[in-house]
Amino acid sequence: MPVADSVTVRNTIAYAVDVATEAAADRPVELHVVDVASTRAVDPDAPEELAAASDLLTRVEAWVDEDTGGEQPSNFSLVTEVLGADQYLFSPGDYADVLLSYADEQDIDRIVLDSEYSPGGAGPMLRPLTIELARGDVAIEEAPVERRTERTVLTRAASLPKYLAVFAASYLFYMLLSSWKPIDVFTGFLTATLVAVLLAPVAFSDQPSFARVGKQTVRMAIYTPYLFKEIAVANLQIAYVVLHPDLPIDPEMVELEAAVWGDTAVTTLANSITLTPGTLTVSVTDRAFAIHSLTAGSRADLFDGGLERAVRFVFYGREAAAIATPRERGDDGGHSDG
Repeated sequence: MPVADSVTVRNTIAYAVDVATEAAADRPVELHVVDVASTRAVDPDAPEELAAASDLLTRVEAWVDEDTGGEQPSNFSLVTEVLGADQYLFSPGDYADVLLSYADEQDIDRIVLDSEYSPGGAGPMLRPLTIELARGDVAIEEAPVERRTERTVLTRAASLPKYLAVFAASYLFYMLLSSWKPIDVFTGFLTATLVAVLLAPVAFSDQPSFARVGKQTVRMAIYTPYLFKEIAVANLQIAYVVLHPDLPIDPEMVELEAAVWGDTAVTTLANSITLTPGTLTVSVTDRAFAIHSLTAGSRADLFDGGLERAVRFVFYGREAAAIATPRERGDDGGHSDG
């Protein structure tokens, strides 16, 4: 059973334990619970990614203990493991390959899926993952569990790092817009406190790391001049097209499967593409970008992956630059006339 920190993972574990312990009445049963640590290979500066996977599996062990009353049946055993820590996993097919390979090695005959399974911070990928897993000789089952209420999710989401991060960002923004008078310092404090209380529970999908944010801020300062350069070059290219007597435009909608994840990284790439003349991000679903391109040159630049690689540098460090570009990954986009 693959797990991620979803709102239904606890109930899914309970279901899997019920099925496994019932089967253990007739034969030995091993319940394998794995966390696919997909971001580890491209984010070596963030050991918290691997630590989060280990922490989740520790909670799984406690849940299994709780569900079996602290006394596991003699024929039942639990195995937990972190998979994919040394690989770059991007598509549902990549996740399926890791899971099917593990299932084959461990002689597993059934995979139970959480209905809200979303590894790597991506949106739920249950349907495409189920399709990819069908390639293997293993039964696939979605756990029949219900989603918890959003109220529970929001309550659990609040934490001191989130409050501090939202407070600091709000206070800094307020002071940048103020005249730095004593009254501004006081009202800014009150405003930032109110914003933190109201928005901290929903402001982040993951726990913020101040050390990591500091590194990303420095790398963003390096990225900004690069983005301005790309905008300037694209402006010259579009100016040439506009001033050319034949107006050599070739508008098309293309699809880009970007090797970035997480709300901030995806938003940064989407806005960077839009800010660069000749390309416009129309919509984003998980890591799939629908982009309107004005010329063949702008499409070529897009799939050469310069902006994508630069955004990966900002959020995941220099090692992420080694990941293949969209063109090298075989993604030349799904084209349609614009």
